[in-house]
Amino acid sequence: MKNILIVDDSQSARTAVRIAIESFTNFHVCGEAAHGVEAVTIAPELNPDLVIMDLAMPQMNGVKAASLLKKRNPAVHIILFTIYADEVNGPSLAAAFGVTVVLPKVGGFTPLLNCLNGLLGSA
Repeated sequence: MKNILIVDDSQSARTAVRIAIESFTNFHVCGEAAHGVEAVTIAPELNPDLVIMDLAMPQMNGVKAASLLKKRNPAVHIILFTIYADEVNGPSLAAAFGVTVVLPKVGGFTPLLNCLNGLLGSA
């Protein structure tokens, strides 16, 4: 079973993403973090296959956290799921920080779930 870590400073956003994943996929949400520092701290223990990360968070933003996570685990997929997708959606910019895909939150959960299935395989 593939493991997913959800990182967002909004508890309601984390809960909504978790519900969508648990309702429409067979992937396992192995943990949640409220900011980048927490994500970088817990990721080695949780060993996620994929991280869904917000951009704008306190203590450490999603881009910095993605970069650190990718350095520690080059195989991890990182989806930047943010309302600021237009600001970081250049392929070279995202790739420079280890981000696999940038998705706008305004697109809803269908594109996110499709992306999960594409990156991790249908479960």
